This record gives sequence, C-alpha cells and structure tokens, in this order.
Amino acid sequence: MLEGLMIGLATAFSLTNILMVIGGCLIGTFIGMLPGLGPMSIIAIMIPVAITIGDPSAALILLAGVYYGAIFGGSTSSILINAPGVASTVATSFDGYPLARQGKAGKALTVAAIASFCGGTIGAILLMVFAPALASVALLFHSAEYFALMVVGLSAIAAFAGSGQVGKALLMTLLGLIMATVGEGALFNMPRFTMGVMDLQSGFGFITLAMAMFALPEALYLVLDPSRSSQGGDGNAIKDLRITRAEAKSIAPVIGRQSVQGFLIGVLPGAGATIASFLGYAVERNIAPKAEQAEFGKGSLKGLAAPESANNAACTGSFVPLLTLGIPGSGTTAILLGALIALNVTPGPRLMVDDPQIFWAVIISMYLGNLILLVLNLPLIPYIAKILTVPRTFLIPFILFFTLMGAYIGQNNATELLILVGLGLCATVLRFADYPLAPLLIGFILGSMLENNFARAMQLYDGLGFILERPMTMGLLALAVILVLLPSYRARRARLRAEGVADAD
Repeated sequence: MLEGLMIGLATAFSLTNILMVIGGCLIGTFIGMLPGLGPMSIIAIMIPVAITIGDPSAALILLAGVYYGAIFGGSTSSILINAPGVASTVATSFDGYPLARQGKAGKALTVAAIASFCGGTIGAILLMVFAPALASVALLFHSAEYFALMVVGLSAIAAFAGSGQVGKALLMTLLGLIMATVGEGALFNMPRFTMGVMDLQSGFGFITLAMAMFALPEALYLVLDPSRSSQGGDGNAIKDLRITRAEAKSIAPVIGRQSVQGFLIGVLPGAGATIASFLGYAVERNIAPKAEQAEFGKGSLKGLAAPESANNAACTGSFVPLLTLGIPGSGTTAILLGALIALNVTPGPRLMVDDPQIFWAVIISMYLGNLILLVLNLPLIPYIAKILTVPRTFLIPFILFFTLMGAYIGQNNATELLILVGLGLCATVLRFADYPLAPLLIGFILGSMLENNFARAMQLYDGLGFILERPMTMGLLALAVILVLLPSYRARRARLRAEGVADAD
C-alpha cells in the first residue's frame, strides 16, 4: 500500500493533474448548484473532453472531481430555494431551508461545506485503507440483501414525520411506492398504470417529482404568503458564517458517525448517496435526545450535517465497487465505468496491480479535491447566500425557471412539464393539509429498487424462502422491524412516565 501511495502522490501532484482536480471541482460545484443539472448530466457531457486528454489518470481525476464537486455544491439550491435537483441532496433541504428562512443561510451553507468536506475526506481515508477488503464484503450482498436494505430504508419513515404524523407519513410512503410502479415492471416488460400515455412508459422522472414536491410548492407559497420571502433576507444575517464552539461540538459526532455509515452504504453496489443521506438523517433523528428530535425538520444543525456528511462519504465509497470489482454502484458511476472502458482501462481486482498509478492517483486526488472544494466554497458563501435578498418579484420567476428547466432536461420531454405542474399543485394541497412530502419521495426512490430486488430474489429462490435461507437478510429485516416499533415504544414509555409523574403529584 505504501508503494501504491507513493505512486499515487507522484501522479496526483503533477501540475496537469492538479489543474484537472481544480477544473473538475469548479465545474462540478457550479453545475451542482443548479437544480436539475446533476452529476450524471455533466459527466456524460464531459466524457468526450476527458477522452481527448489522452492520459487515463488525468481524465479520471477530472471526472471524479466533477462528480464529488457536483454533490458538494448540490446542497446550495436545496438550502437557499428548497429545490433539490439531485436525489442525494433532498434530505439536506429538510433542515437547510428552514435555517435559511430563519436568517441563518450563511451558517447553514458553512455547516454543509464543513460536513461535506469531512465526509469526503473520511471517505477517502477509508477507501485507501479498506478498499480491497470491502470489495469482498460487497460481493456478499445479493438481491435478497438489497431488498432487505430497501425495507430498512422504508422503515425509517417515522424519522421524517412530525409529532403525531406517523400515520400520514405511512400514507405518503405508500403513495410514493404506488407512483414507483408506473411504467415497465421488473418481471415483465409491459407498461403498467400509464393510462395509454406513451411518455409514462418509463415511469415518473425523479427530478420532476422532486421539483414538484419541493420547489414548485415553494414558489406558490411565496405568491400566497409574501412575508415568507422576507425571512432570511437581512444582509447582516447572511454574513454570519461562524458556528459556535457548542454547535461544533454537537455536530462533530454526527459528522463522524455518518461519514463512516455513509461510506459503508456507498460501498454497496446499487445503494449510493441517496439512501446514505436518508438513512443518515433518520438514524440521527432517532438517536437524538427527545428534546432535540422536535428540532429536526425545523432548522436543526444535526439534521443538516448528517445527510451532507453521509452523501459525500457515500460518493467516495461508490468508487470501491467501481475500481475494485468493475461494478457501478449508481447511475453516475455507471457513466464513469463507460468512461474508463473508453479510456482502455479495465476496472476490477487487477487494477491495483496493472494500473496502480490510476487507482492510487484517484484516491489521492480526492483528498486534494475536498480541500479545494472547501477553500473555494467558504469564501463564496456570503455571495451565494445573497440570493435570499433578491426581491420576491424576481425570486419567484427564478425558482420557476430552474424548476421547469430541470424537469425538462431530466427527461427531455415536454410532457414532464405538464406532470410537474399537476403534481406540484397536488403537493401544495398536501402541504396545506400538513402532510409530510419527504416520505413520498423516499417511497418513490426506494420503490423501484425494492421491487426489482424482490423480483430477482423470488426468481432465484423460487419463492419467499430467501428470507429464511440468508441470515444477513433476516438480520436486516429484524432491524427494520425494530426501527418501526422503536418510536411507538419510546412514545409509550414517555406517556407512562408522564402518567407516573401526574399520579405522584
């Protein structure tokens, strides 16, 4: 490993590769700030540019910089205008946007930048040390385990529900699962629930649904409630970038835990940064003290730090199956796999032996890239946050423009705009009725993966026998049951304790 590190240092710190890291981080950060334009789109566009570079190490360093730069910058639109254009930054908006509305946009962006930096850096360290061993662990996960992992993700919906809203959260999750069944199924390539609309044959687009659930209702809220846009618009509040020692002390354990957990989830092919961010948020809310749980969803720094550190660590972790097994863990890493093949590089167990300069240079560039991202983003935060001082008459068209553009670019289909408007109006009504929208999005994201892995497991084991035959599957399903029952148990204990105090009085 030491020999590989020396080769990686020599390769990554060449002038060309340093420029590639800086260029990739800059491009990724600014693309990530635009809702709807995620890392998949920009990496696909930049593959021809990378191929023309010629040097596979430099090309992959550039594309990797774009990837984690886009995830790093993707939190900006979620925090400032509640428009998460990338799946992995949806959870960031749950507490990031309320903080911005409270006049703490600068502090929210600072926490996001620090959590992203720590998550990416810790992930890079773990990647360097444990990549070969974790590759063999990832191979133990089959369709049955992925199905159980999706169930664990769905069982955490209570973390996204406010007080007394568990029933509503469950209903919204089921609605999300139903929406995930629209389009071609996992078992048969036949359209389902498309009502004869050809454009629905591939199902609802994630970006369209995310914009409809968050960005479009926010624009309508700004129209209906003018006072909403004035919150957070104080220029003095925007300049407050500092976090106190007490705040740093409270979020440090969260960042540490979720960096490790996010990395481990990212290692699993097919899991990725989205699941890591949702599970990170859910875990931190569930283990938080009772008094702090009420703050989640209303502007909690822990609720902001958890998904940001988890998704950046997961992005780094996704390079484990890509580089050591040649298995893409997400849509973005699938595009990176195509780029590697186009560059005549064969990812797999022999990559560290045959092309150590590529493997180790990418890892070393991640350290450098995360540092560059932090240095680039922190000074820009006061200027980025000034978007909140934009008058409402300009801010509403700005949000609507990027919402419509993001939905259209996501599918390159005009029908998506009609779907966006229809779902956006429904989401606005649901928000007025105090229904949480995050569980719907979680159900939609996990629904297709849940169905696909369940169908494959049923085919492989000829029925439900896979639950009993695979101990890891049983363990994950048992964890899901605990996560479902734990909130009810804690609520019952609190009620009995309150009754005991009342009787004593």
